[in-house]
Amino acid sequence: MKRALVLLAAAALLAACVPSVNQPPATPPSTAPVVAAASGAPATAWVQYASGGGAEVRALDIGGKGCPAALADGKPLALVMRAPATADFPAVCAAMLPAHIASLSVGGQALGVPVDHPNRILVLGDTGCRIKGNYLQACNDPKAWPFAGLSRAAAAMKPDLVLHLGDYLYRESPCPPDNAGCAGSPHGDNWASWAADLFVPAAPLLQAAPWIVVRGNHEDCYRAGPGFLRLFGPEKFDPAAPCNTHLEPYALSVGGQLVAVMDSASAADTPLDEKAVPDYVRDFEALKAIASTGTGQEIWLASHRPIWGVITFNGLPAGGNATMIKAAGDLSAFKAISLMLAGHIHTFEAINYQGHKVPPQIIAGHGGDNLDVTPVDLKGAIFQGDSGVHVDTGLSVGGFGFLMLTREKLSASWTIQLYDSNGTPERQCAFDGEHVRCLKPM
Repeated sequence: MKRALVLLAAAALLAACVPSVNQPPATPPSTAPVVAAASGAPATAWVQYASGGGAEVRALDIGGKGCPAALADGKPLALVMRAPATADFPAVCAAMLPAHIASLSVGGQALGVPVDHPNRILVLGDTGCRIKGNYLQACNDPKAWPFAGLSRAAAAMKPDLVLHLGDYLYRESPCPPDNAGCAGSPHGDNWASWAADLFVPAAPLLQAAPWIVVRGNHEDCYRAGPGFLRLFGPEKFDPAAPCNTHLEPYALSVGGQLVAVMDSASAADTPLDEKAVPDYVRDFEALKAIASTGTGQEIWLASHRPIWGVITFNGLPAGGNATMIKAAGDLSAFKAISLMLAGHIHTFEAINYQGHKVPPQIIAGHGGDNLDVTPVDLKGAIFQGDSGVHVDTGLSVGGFGFLMLTREKLSASWTIQLYDSNGTPERQCAFDGEHVRCLKPM
């Protein structure tokens, strides 16, 4: 009875914390100028890994003069129109990159290029500044929203690859006229908001290294989904097509890793969304197909929502994504996956599960949005559903920050260094291909 009450209470807490994906925006978008906290020039070009293999450069035509000039190893690279300009967004241009290039520039701006074996992988998520109804984060205060400084500190570490686990845009409502903390902020799914929440503060990181972009629940079709699919979507963009509510899983070959990207934007944490379960059943079958390709590469699963992540209820660890837990069925889809990476919960978590039924979980949802409170020790967490998954060892570390995964050459073992938003080391863990083991606080 106590277990049932805790699960019901946890479900109520998750429902309160996570807005429904079926809610349309409460207010029309704004095109207010980008505010002081995100001062500086926005990034207008970046490199991202492509779902069909290889990497793609994308660029914005801010001035309406056509696709900017690009050079790959000093030779012209023709960018073509991906998405035409609208009243809310500039045009987006794109081109696949030649393999093994050493240099790339777009409009005179140098960009990081893919390396054959990324040994420094920067991981972060949930970076935007929340303005929705009465939830008013002080976007103009770098202590309350430290993403710009975090981005500078992270870029200075010269990552080979950036993995963003989703939730880029949180500015859904207008800032009240008497609130200095968010005064002047744009809102809604438009370029001004995307610039304020991502392209200005993240400019150093967008220029430093190629990205893997994961769709978050704030990029569902009722919020910033149309903008996300236009700017970052893995599919060919059709301006006449309706917003795609669910992307099929796809695999990205990144050195020795195969990163399987799952779109969990519409997977309600609670209550269980029976209508969405078939989508995720198919997704888990797709993961099995990815694992059967026979490449021999280690497989990491990158998804915004963690399946067995932990939050706090009355000081007790509880949680789990009810929709994906039901869809996961007999858990056979996880047999070939060695590591799960997610955001969504606004903290750092490192979890090993009992019995090796599912791989360890790293949660890095502490990149900028209002933080969540979770127990330091996650042992004994109670999850929704009856999947038979239980925490063996697990911890959380509060505060804003990001992770850097590093390895020596082609080693199977990774060091996971947790940094605060200033780039100061906080905690270190190690991933040996089967377990995540964290050292005592530094």
